[in-house]
Amino acid sequence: MTIRASRKKIDEIAAHIRACRLCAETPEGATLPHEPRPVLRVSSSARLLLASQAPGNLVNQTGVPFNDPSGDRLRDWMGVDRETFYDVSRIAIVPMGFCFPGNDAAGGDLPPRPECRPRWHDSLFAALPQIETVVAIGRYAQDYHFARLGHALPRGASVSEIVARWREFENASPLIFPLPHPSWRNSGWLKRNPWFEAEVLPALRAEVARLVKT
Repeated sequence: MTIRASRKKIDEIAAHIRACRLCAETPEGATLPHEPRPVLRVSSSARLLLASQAPGNLVNQTGVPFNDPSGDRLRDWMGVDRETFYDVSRIAIVPMGFCFPGNDAAGGDLPPRPECRPRWHDSLFAALPQIETVVAIGRYAQDYHFARLGHALPRGASVSEIVARWREFENASPLIFPLPHPSWRNSGWLKRNPWFEAEVLPALRAEVARLVKT
């Protein structure tokens, strides 16, 4: 496939995703509690993929992924500024659920909508063969991408256990960096696991710098 044909294929799939209304019109379970607003950023040149869980409420309001305090922390983890982070020619952002799923009874975000993955993800990633590194954020993204790339995770493994095994995937192709969610709700986890900042983040920043350099 030529670069031009690849770009056209990606643009077509992304346009269909942005117009998707499955969770409002033919939902699996409860209907999405608001109008769909799918959020993703993809291109035929981005070599780094941020595989996240689902947009939060602030992202739903703006349509800009990680346009919230979690995004500020993630950019710090990666060692990039906002301009680089939102340069879609260098960084793709694809959540497991494209729309904000709403809140649970405790005020937290619900899990990613179940309609997205079987309808869109396999075909989308088949059109993105240039991705060299997947930053898999949270268990939903980790389950999908590790399995997709031939590294199925143990069913009972926690996110902490998966992130702690990050060195096992340094030579995978694409390389996979499992991360906890950068939500400020996870500040306690970061304090309890100082190895994450001491060992994982320097390696992550080096890999990000390699992939986004102009």
